[in-house]
Amino acid sequence: MSRAMKTILAIFFIVVIAISVVSITRQVGGAWRLDITERKLYTLSDGTKAILTGLKQPITIKLYYSQTASMKAPDQIRFYTNYYQYVRAILEEYASQAKGMVKLETIDPRPYSEEEMAAIRYGLKRFPISQEENFFFGLVVQTQFGVTKIIEFFTPDRQNFVEYDISYLIDTAMTRQKSRIGVLSSLSVMGDDTSGYMAYMMRMQGQQPRQPWGLVQQLNQKYEVRAIPADTEKISDVDVLLVIHPKKLPEQTLFAIDQYILNGGRAIIFVDPHCITDRPSPQEQMNPQFSMESNLEPLLKTWGLEMPSMTFAGDIALAEEGATSPDRRPEKILGIMKLTSAQKCFNPNSPAVAMLNNVEVVFPGVLKKLPAETKDKVSSDIQYTPLMMTTARGNTWKVENSYELMNPDYALFLRKFRDGTEPVVMGYMLTGKFKSAFPDGVEFQEKSAESENPDKDKKPPVKKKLTGLAEAKDSCAVTVFADVDFIGDFVAYRNHPLFGMMVIGDNSSLVLNTIEDLSGSSFLMAIRSRGSYNRPFIRVDKIEADAAAQTAQKESEIEAQIKGFEQELNQKLAALDKNENELINKTILTEKRTIELKLREAEKKLRDVKMSKVQQIEKLGLRLKNFCMLPGPVLILVVAVVLSLVRGFKRRHYISHASDA
Repeated sequence: MSRAMKTILAIFFIVVIAISVVSITRQVGGAWRLDITERKLYTLSDGTKAILTGLKQPITIKLYYSQTASMKAPDQIRFYTNYYQYVRAILEEYASQAKGMVKLETIDPRPYSEEEMAAIRYGLKRFPISQEENFFFGLVVQTQFGVTKIIEFFTPDRQNFVEYDISYLIDTAMTRQKSRIGVLSSLSVMGDDTSGYMAYMMRMQGQQPRQPWGLVQQLNQKYEVRAIPADTEKISDVDVLLVIHPKKLPEQTLFAIDQYILNGGRAIIFVDPHCITDRPSPQEQMNPQFSMESNLEPLLKTWGLEMPSMTFAGDIALAEEGATSPDRRPEKILGIMKLTSAQKCFNPNSPAVAMLNNVEVVFPGVLKKLPAETKDKVSSDIQYTPLMMTTARGNTWKVENSYELMNPDYALFLRKFRDGTEPVVMGYMLTGKFKSAFPDGVEFQEKSAESENPDKDKKPPVKKKLTGLAEAKDSCAVTVFADVDFIGDFVAYRNHPLFGMMVIGDNSSLVLNTIEDLSGSSFLMAIRSRGSYNRPFIRVDKIEADAAAQTAQKESEIEAQIKGFEQELNQKLAALDKNENELINKTILTEKRTIELKLREAEKKLRDVKMSKVQQIEKLGLRLKNFCMLPGPVLILVVAVVLSLVRGFKRRHYISHASDA
């Protein structure tokens, strides 16, 4: 066999071996993954792993992305290609961790295809690119029993919560029935019964029954909502409990709330140091003991929180401005604040509040964590996640009694207020294994029939004792807000004469998001917010910042010179127009040319200064390019030289041995 043939065969076998190694590596090592990103962007949270481990039936995940259409689309659409790669990588990790219980399909819906029709039937959002092409980027989760959950479109602003959104779909797809919401309140949140005898009598007297709050009407569209009596002894068959403005609840009701939470129930508590919505009736106005304050002090204390009485959160930067009376000028109203995302009033790592834009609060209270020495009854593993807060300039302010708020002097409140140094929290989510506020149970006097019918013979009062868990066996979850008015109709909704009840701001969205967050399994709460898949060029940013700092003064000086030259030039031109003397005109023209030369020279200096910044960045780019490209050829060259030296050494060694022989 000739030497040329041997070389060709050697090259052929090297190519075959290389392709085989790559193929075998992909097959055998396909499940091997290494996440080297700083924030472990491609590593699933423990909560997601627990949800996937607990799957009892296989599910199908269909990722729709118009990959072909995106190549012909404008830059705004092509931006989604990197996002798609990231989402697909996350979903591949889902399929890998689910051990065969998750089937992943990636679909490119082409025009007029069955896949495109299916995407439209599922309700995925589509954006026309041309007469024929539509752009899709959504997700469908299906169970074998026909339950379908979708993400209409992967918007970039939800990128931090991609894992949470996907896991939420999987978790809720396993639960087919509607979530049940219980409402326990001292206010007429549920409205009056429109079908009972009392409603009939009210209509006969020309009175209209009170309608449910806008929040309840909104909840009724999505959940099963029912009222919980304020004197209940047990709360059951409820997925999420809303406790709104709990005023002077009897001990058995506090115990019922306590045991409901310890047994795994989810609750959202709305307390308020001064609830504007709680308007006193004409009879109650004469009662000096009437209070517009609500609190759940025994339970809050057990959870390691307190809401001080007659103490409010304030922030001049967030305070609304308005006229408090017709004869007064607009002024800052410290008791009414508009919390905004721009002012960083919402926790960016919480799915319930991260995407909110603005929430208006009215005389909100303050939630404080109890000092460590007072937490003798508090579980040590409770995690406190702040949801909404003031800016760092926020602080607390207080009044001596409720009478100061009956006819408030907002100017006086503002004069007394002092800026703080850290945010004041008005909403917390608490998770962990709670202890009971009533470890020995409660004993109370049972309501007897004699109290309802005084004509009957009186019997001695009957005492009843309730006992329950002293500590939760599993993790509990409670959200506490120190304001009630922000979910009331006069803040969160507007009654339009044509369109009816309309949502205002994100107040109701905050409640709905929190309900969704709590109605899922406890594993969902363990899912962290993910970092951005777009990594910043920190070194480039630093060079730009340093270069900008170095040249900022020069730029400002040169720009000031340019501005001065331009003003001087304009003055000369104005003088040239007014003056008719030929000699003077020639002098002015000469001065004009001199100024123009100085102006061009200054502009050139400014360009040179700005160019220096660009050159620094380009030098870095060149170094990075050389660093990435040169090591490969250099390494090959080094290996080739080493092999050549080794072969030469062996050849000389062989020749010397042959000559000796």
